[in-house]
Amino acid sequence: MERLCLDCGTPIKGRADKKFCDDSCRNNYNNRLKTEDHLVLRRINSILKKNRTILAQFNPNGKAKISRKKLISAGFNFDYHTYSYETQNGNCYIFCYEYGYLLLNNEKVLLVKREESLWLA
Repeated sequence: MERLCLDCGTPIKGRADKKFCDDSCRNNYNNRLKTEDHLVLRRINSILKKNRTILAQFNPNGKAKISRKKLISAGFNFDYHTYSYETQNGNCYIFCYEYGYLLLNNEKVLLVKREESLWLA
């Protein structure tokens, strides 16, 4: 059975466990794998940054109410957030870094900003 280089597809000579014909092909292959991973991370981080910017824009004073439709029309993506926090009375705040929101029952959203002293704890 002839072994082929994972990068360029040329036949490989040498050790039985060898996967690449030379160091250049090994580097190309591994760099391509890392690039694909970085594209996914870059896309998700971009969405998170955009969500944070939108929350900050609509919440300049630390607490505000806004309609869900207004957030969506600004480009907010409810599927991406950094963490959630459940209060003792059962409310679940969703955060995108230090800015968060609580979905209210009448298509309204309560926007909040976590205080820095709590953030560092």
